[in-house]
Order: sequence, then structure tokens, then C-alpha cells
Amino acid sequence: FGSSRIDGQSLPANSPRCPTHLVNCNSCIITDTLMAMRVVVVGGVAGGASTAARLRRLTETASITVFEKSGYVSFANCGLPYYIGGEVPQWSKLQITNPEKLYGRFNLDIQINKEVIGIDRVAKIVSVKDTLTGETKTQEYDQLVLSVGCEAIVPRAIPGITRLGHFTLKTMEDTAAVEQHIGTVHPEKIVVCGGGFIGLEIAEQLVNRSFKVSIVEAMDQVMAPLDREMAEYLHILLRKKGVDLHLNDGVAAFEEPAKGAKVSDVVLKSGKRLEADMVILALGVRPSTGFVQAAGIELTPRGHVKVDERMRTITDPCVWAVGDAIEVKNSAVG
Repeated sequence: FGSSRIDGQSLPANSPRCPTHLVNCNSCIITDTLMAMRVVVVGGVAGGASTAARLRRLTETASITVFEKSGYVSFANCGLPYYIGGEVPQWSKLQITNPEKLYGRFNLDIQINKEVIGIDRVAKIVSVKDTLTGETKTQEYDQLVLSVGCEAIVPRAIPGITRLGHFTLKTMEDTAAVEQHIGTVHPEKIVVCGGGFIGLEIAEQLVNRSFKVSIVEAMDQVMAPLDREMAEYLHILLRKKGVDLHLNDGVAAFEEPAKGAKVSDVVLKSGKRLEADMVILALGVRPSTGFVQAAGIELTPRGHVKVDERMRTITDPCVWAVGDAIEVKNSAVG
């Protein structure tokens, strides 16, 4: 974002400074170029909120606007399963801060329930939709930071996957919906689809609350990053804790309950049927970059934003990207 000075060394005026570096470098001094800028940040959870706060510490005069499509900013998304399990005892403990505090402390314009749906890179304008009313507006920018994160994968090709009582666990709103279902339906049998990080975390917490939990995993092991021999220890522990573990047997369909289930019968590819009073879909995530691709910003085959070593997109010098939705070089193998 313009010229800067690092450790007493002046940099050229066109030397790019990335949002991630700004977050971590205490000696960067922003110049008048940034002070007059209009910076728009898309996404207000981890990378977006950190970038906006760091930019404000570097300049008091730049206009910094953050659009967040959910109703919360800077929340502890890794703590969501643990709130459901009771290890995080209070809802407020998930909220690191809120728009009012960020405005009061950093003079940041935080707009929640506002989803950026389009980017006009020529005019330097983003299109924004109010997720509550459906109304749209536009916002101009000089520099744009994309911290769009990922979205939960919900394969629509699986029949019945969108039935009532099926939940993902990605946002505060998802968490509230799960808690409401537990409080009103009083489930006994819960099926967790997916044996990755989120699937195992929520399964553990549900077991701690004495629910009967089944895990369905299409692979022959949970936790795909682990070697098979290491994952086997997890299989032993899960079964020891009473989890009904189904490996190498993916979901074929979700059907209307034939007997006493309150939500669905989960039909596996083997033909087995699992009764479910609630279903947790923990089938992985993918980058939320559909509108980014539509703007002509180059993505990887898997949908991640391509950036340089300073997190500037390789497509547009005025667009930056941070967080889960970018591709970076592996620090071990390059």
C-alpha cells in the first residue's frame, strides 16, 4: 500500500506491503499515500479484522470499511464445537469483539450482514448485498483486501441432504441453530458425516453430552492427513468412547425416517441405515471465491486466490488476499 520505511530503510514508492506483513511488522511506517486511501476489507473474522486493525494503527486518516456477511466479527470459530459441548461456557466467550468496540477503538466502519457479491476492478467498486433485506449498494475503494475464507461443502447431489435437522458448523449462526435444535427436538441419536477435524471435534463434544453418536466416513480412516497406522489409534479411542464408527462407507442418501428417527434415515452406500435425530455435515470446506473468479482474478484449480509473496493478487495490484482462501508456498517444500 504505497511506500514505507522498515528498520530505518526507505522503500520505493511502488514497493508493495502486504496486509499479513503489516499485521506482523511493528516497524512499518505508512506514508501519506495510504493515509488518504479508501480501503475495503471483505470478511471480518480472522484475517480481515486483523488487517483492518493493523492498518488503523499505521494511519489514523485512511477510510477503512469491513464487510462481513454474517452477523458477527472476530469470533472464535475454532471454539464453536466446544460451545456446543459446554467447554466454552458462555456465548459471549466466542465473541472476541464486536462492531461497536472496533469502531470505538479503531474507527473502523464494520458492516455486518453485508455480503460482497461483485467486484468491478476497472471502476474500483464492490457490490454489496444486505443479507437480511436483500437490498444492494456499491462501495468505492482504492485498495481491496479479500479475506473471504471458506464455506462448508454440502453436496447437493446427495438426495435429501438439505432436509430439516441437518446442520453445518461454520458460523455463529450455525452454532445457534444446532443449540436450538438440541433444545427443542431433544435428539438422542446424532449422525456426524465426515471424520475430519470438525467432525471429530463435534463428535467428541456430543459424546460428552451423552448423545449416541455415529460417524460416517467415506475413506477407510478418519483424519486424512494422518498415516493409516496413526489413525488406527483414533479409531480405537472413538469406539472405546462409544462412537458408532462407519469407515469406507459414504452417504448415499438421506431419507424420511422409516421408524422412530426424528430427522432422517441416513442411508450408506453399503445399504446400512442409521437413524438420526440430528445430522451434522462436516464434509470439508472450499474457498468462498465464486465472486472473486467472476471478477477475473486468477484462482488455482481448487479455487484459491493466487497471490505473490506479499499477498498481493497476481492479477490486480490493487487487490490483496489473506486467509484460508489463498494459495501460498509450502514453507517445507517450497
